[in-house]
Amino acid sequence: MHIANFGVFASAERNLVFGINDFDETLPGPWEWDLKRLVASIVAAGRFLGANKVKCEESVMAAVSTYRKRLRQYAYMGNLELWYSTINENDILKSLTPSARAGAEKIISKARQRTHMQVLGKLTDLVDEKFLLKENAPFIVRETKTETGRTIKEALSLFLESYFSSLADDRKTILKHYRIVDVARKVVGVGSVGTRCWIIFLIGNNSDDPLFLQLKEAQPSVLEPYLSKAIYSNQGQRVVAGQRLIQGAPDIFLGWGEQGGMQYYVRQLRDMKGGVEFDPKKVKTENMDQYSSLCAWALALAHAKSGDAAMIAGYVGKSDELDEAMVSFAFAYADQTEKDYQALVSAAKSGRIKVASVKE
Repeated sequence: MHIANFGVFASAERNLVFGINDFDETLPGPWEWDLKRLVASIVAAGRFLGANKVKCEESVMAAVSTYRKRLRQYAYMGNLELWYSTINENDILKSLTPSARAGAEKIISKARQRTHMQVLGKLTDLVDEKFLLKENAPFIVRETKTETGRTIKEALSLFLESYFSSLADDRKTILKHYRIVDVARKVVGVGSVGTRCWIIFLIGNNSDDPLFLQLKEAQPSVLEPYLSKAIYSNQGQRVVAGQRLIQGAPDIFLGWGEQGGMQYYVRQLRDMKGGVEFDPKKVKTENMDQYSSLCAWALALAHAKSGDAAMIAGYVGKSDELDEAMVSFAFAYADQTEKDYQALVSAAKSGRIKVASVKE
């Protein structure tokens, strides 16, 4: 639930909505863990971006206040009304001041351009009149065999049989009209480095009908040792079930499968997705409180859909007592995060831990 795990994405109707966009660790647990993680990330990110203490405090207060107020609204909704609720493009723009709205409009515009055709131009090359995925070692690499010794073609065929069973019949029908052109292994984000991830490039009726799927390994949630185990035998199904429950407008090709003892989930790659770039040179910290508030709104909606909105709303109350308590927690957590990081840097410099380097 850190603030870099929120953004805009396309619904099945091709409308842009705002919400949570990373579900690898999804597991039922205490709602306050998510809120604590969100506020801690606000301070940590604020410091990284150059925001002062006052702005970080304001951002945490804005986030928790929004979380409380939105939960109260959701607590009075009917079940179906809540289920259909999303934070759409107009909702986003209405909630922001003019200066922040301009930045949001740029992100939304950029997300609309991130179609499969845009991915085709970025991730493929035309080789002998045929589009193939570009190799960009060590981040994108074409391999001929899996770790188990099976050919990629054989392994992928077995996986797709498993994956197909997780899809609704209408999704199966669409996917049957596509053929696989190329497959490559991909290095993914910080928290997933070392896990298996593949890009599957497919073509439909012609070269103007590409489809890119991402097949990502799913492991047990890091929360599992502190909570109960997932009710699903396949960790990919755990991720997908969490996303379907929380997101409200999930990817039409979202599914899961298993191959060679490994469990995976599948989603479309970069399909009209966008978010804030946490770059000190690009982000205006003056709008951080508004963005934090937007993330808290999405978290409140997720908790209302997956938990008991009335119970949580009753607990958090109408005063700013929780807001102030979360400010203290967030700053203490951010301080500890920086101490931990410095300890890691020192251990790397002294040689106590080994650090791999990547040559450009």
